[in-house]
Amino acid sequence: MTLVTGGPAGPPPGGVPAVPGAAGQVELVPVLIDGIELTVPRGTLVIRAAEQVGIAIPRFCDHPLLEPAGACRQCLVEIATPDREGNLRWMPKPQASCTITVSPGMVVRTQETSEVADKAQHGVMELLLLNHPLDCPVCDKGGECPLQNQAMTNGRGETRFLDRKRTFPKPIRISTQVLLDRERCILCQRCTRFSQEIAGDPFIDLQERGAGQQIGTFSPELLRFATRDDRPGDRRPTGGDETLDPPGEAHALGVTEGPAELDESGQPFSSYYSGNTIQICPVGALTGAAYRFRARPFDLVSSPSVCEHCASGCAIRSDHRRGLVLRRLAGADPAVNEEWNCDKGRWAFQYAQAPDRLRVPLVRDPDTGQLVETSWPDALATAAAGLAAAHRTHGVGVLVGGRATVEDAYAYAKFARTVLDTNDIDFRARPHSAEEEAFLGHVVAGSGLGVTYADLEAAPAVLLVALDPQEESPILALRLRKAARRGLRVHDAAPFLTDGSRKAGASLLPTVPGEESALLRAMAGEATAPLTVTPEQVDAVRDALGAAGAVILVGERLAGVPGGFRAALDASAATGARLAWVPRRAGERGAVEAGALPGLLPGGRPIGDAAARVDVAAAWGVGTLPSAPGRDTAGILAAAEAGLGLVVGGVDPDDLPDPAQARRALAAATVVVSLEVRASAVHDHADVVLPVAPTAEKAGAFLDWEGRLRPFAPALATDALADHAILDELARELGVELGAADTAALRAELASIGGWDGARPPAPAVGSSAVRTARGSADGVVLATWPLLLDAGRMQDGEPYLAGTAHRAVARVSAATAARHGLAADGHVRVSGHLGDVVVPLAVTEMPDGVVWLPTNSRGCAVRAGLGAAAGDLVRLSSAPTGTPARLEGALT
Repeated sequence: MTLVTGGPAGPPPGGVPAVPGAAGQVELVPVLIDGIELTVPRGTLVIRAAEQVGIAIPRFCDHPLLEPAGACRQCLVEIATPDREGNLRWMPKPQASCTITVSPGMVVRTQETSEVADKAQHGVMELLLLNHPLDCPVCDKGGECPLQNQAMTNGRGETRFLDRKRTFPKPIRISTQVLLDRERCILCQRCTRFSQEIAGDPFIDLQERGAGQQIGTFSPELLRFATRDDRPGDRRPTGGDETLDPPGEAHALGVTEGPAELDESGQPFSSYYSGNTIQICPVGALTGAAYRFRARPFDLVSSPSVCEHCASGCAIRSDHRRGLVLRRLAGADPAVNEEWNCDKGRWAFQYAQAPDRLRVPLVRDPDTGQLVETSWPDALATAAAGLAAAHRTHGVGVLVGGRATVEDAYAYAKFARTVLDTNDIDFRARPHSAEEEAFLGHVVAGSGLGVTYADLEAAPAVLLVALDPQEESPILALRLRKAARRGLRVHDAAPFLTDGSRKAGASLLPTVPGEESALLRAMAGEATAPLTVTPEQVDAVRDALGAAGAVILVGERLAGVPGGFRAALDASAATGARLAWVPRRAGERGAVEAGALPGLLPGGRPIGDAAARVDVAAAWGVGTLPSAPGRDTAGILAAAEAGLGLVVGGVDPDDLPDPAQARRALAAATVVVSLEVRASAVHDHADVVLPVAPTAEKAGAFLDWEGRLRPFAPALATDALADHAILDELARELGVELGAADTAALRAELASIGGWDGARPPAPAVGSSAVRTARGSADGVVLATWPLLLDAGRMQDGEPYLAGTAHRAVARVSAATAARHGLAADGHVRVSGHLGDVVVPLAVTEMPDGVVWLPTNSRGCAVRAGLGAAAGDLVRLSSAPTGTPARLEGALT
């Protein structure tokens, strides 16, 4: 297996792409900056060219990933260019170096050599500070503020302004996460340009003109939101269940009443990427509600890390103080997340500091039946005794959650095979299928770095199947949008055009859940049953995928579509498009490489291949490995109902295909040993609970969806143990030396095993079946479902500011479907499954008839636990009274 690390250290020079010259070569032009001669690619901005010779021109609005604006005017320089006769002519006044590109023979004088440029920059700084408040000691940006720094280097020591400064009511809530102090704003437009260019969420823009110009973000709906009293329990006007602020904290955070205006979109600033506007704001105009007034930057210790929430692989920076992480920022990695991250990665870290965080081991008291605290030696001895007894009778299975690091997943796989002598191990704590496992073994495991973000940016066309990038891999969505603005054509096979696909300019291939395989077979040129997609659309997309560099991206949800993965392979082979798998959880790609699947050993080695088993056994220093085919998650749970013991590492039963069956299995298992960060539903049935370290407190690595290794070090030094260290101690208690105590040693061992160079596991067979099949009455509609980015997951609860911007749960149906079932467009709908009902607001959407979409696990809408349904199942629709609150009935009541 080849483990590939991150990309170059910084963004490429130049604010715009270089212009190719003859034969595709980049044309270089000579320029003279402060007497220094250099050549740079044509199209390079003057401010970037100056950086190449070590000259830092002050600036506020300039950002290497945003289009030039020239809004702040702080970067003024003198510029001269040759005229037609070759005579050097100076421009009549200083120019903004962030908007002008170099030209042959250009001469530039910066503040280093030009009194004119220096005086101009001093004048601009003076104007910026006329109305800027002198509240640096209380401003969150104080200590890391570009305005502070440049006021010292390019400003006056004393002000000449003696009048009263302009003030505004402050702060203004533009969301539950982001607060705006308008008097601090210097109108650099970084936030507006990011929102419109990068995120595609134009919910924030400049309003008014002249001295009255300011940032505005509000809609009529938010007029009530911004001016209401801060009483605990007040609700968001969007109708969600979350409170705006934690009870009693609103006034402590300095949040007061304020006016609201209309912006150009007429919508609130509701974006999954809103936290980036705080980070790139060069002053303290935009601040985060959770971090506001919590610490000073110079009191924080910063540690680079990697986000644990999805497979995007974002670099992040964790800032901590006195043993607590107080904020997280996006890290810079141009090959992956550039300089951005989503709000979930930025703010969903409080789970590690939640009141139910596990600190000491627990064992179940045989007399009282309750979990009680105990010592590590006692807990490990009890767990070892229970596992040994279960191994002698029914055996033991291992369930690994999708959040495990590469090292942890590898330790689980090694523990299962060398200590428990079983191949009953699976990381897929979600709907899955045997076909998916065959696909992962044939295509993904041991393949190294495959399709990359750079490949997507260079691709002429991308087809998305069973994948909503914005909800399941947010940075992937940003990169698709970036590429689409440069010409990429995105095609989305989905029931409706999602917000992320719309922002990428995608063309919709309206697809009923379960028909994805038929659509992909049509792309392969096979005759298929009638589809909701027209033959003309199929032909157009097939031709687009035939272009060199085209890509097909499939999501993990394709596991619920019989024949879906095989059809994707056939479509890729027929069109020549590259194929990539994008899981939702951060640890899934690494778990495939680590061999945390019943049919795979590390590096993609098939368990049924004797040479592969010998290869791994030699690396592990054992005689033989179990050869009997292992059971997947569904099979392990079914066996647990008959007494199989379980080792469970970070699995939420409600994420599994059948939560009710999962709970029955946990209750019936001979022994349950749980390794978890926080108390969970598994602990209701666990015999031993072993607390593990969260990401911030351990070293490790994730593999992102590309197959790129993303290592990280612990941000906090605590005595919490990683999963692999606990498994090492547990194995020793069982009389086996696992050799899994050290993170670096484990990673090196996995790398030394490498990828499999023998015959790959066979491709999925045609006609493979999924775990779940459709059921329901003839008058039902087909359910489409996938999780939203901000939902009711355990790694983001306890964060009220983030929860306040989560999209509320709605049911989406077509106008014809709504009419057929007597549903009012502005009313509520009752969706009924075999376990219970969900009542949510109705959103009439352009989509195929006979389909209803629900979020999988949002507040008030738990599809698997509440309805007992999965994508492709039949559910029933009925009208509910308008104003009925979202709720669950049946199994959860």
